Amino acid sequence: MRKLAMLVMPGLVAMSLAAAPVLSSAYAAGGDEPSSPPKSDSSTKKGKKKSSSVSDPKFLAAYRTAYTAIYDNHDYAGAIGQLKSLARDDVADVANLIGYSYRKLGDYQSSKVYYELALKDDPNHVRTWQYYGFWQLEQGNREQAQYHLNKIASLAGTDSSEYRSLAAALDKPTGATLVY
Repeated sequence: MRKLAMLVMPGLVAMSLAAAPVLSSAYAAGGDEPSSPPKSDSSTKKGKKKSSSVSDPKFLAAYRTAYTAIYDNHDYAGAIGQLKSLARDDVADVANLIGYSYRKLGDYQSSKVYYELALKDDPNHVRTWQYYGFWQLEQGNREQAQYHLNKIASLAGTDSSEYRSLAAALDKPTGATLVY
């Protein structure tokens, strides 16, 4: 399965580049920002194929605007409204960013709802496992955060930035101020 993903991913990247410009943000050392807009959603559920968000330039433009509001402007409330207006919070990338924004605003219950929506859409969404792991740490649930870390290791490996970032947070003593 991993080999197949390695073969398919370059094609998805090429489609993304053809459909719209890719976000230029890159991971900062230990950062937690995604480096691109949502990937094409061609997963099937119960035999029905979802339509691709990547091929919709309006969707991508709105997603990039919300992304910038979150990571560059720290306007989490504004980004939530922008992301919800996409009417695609059933897509893992969108739901994850809504969950992230709610978490940054301290609304942990809403954050949890959206992280779980993201994982329902894509149980292998590494970024959601990472962010939800941070959520678990903020709630004092170190064992659950460790579970999330293990899940990331199985999906993306221990050299991934998501793994390293959550592992570093878990290495801090309980009650330490976490910045991520």
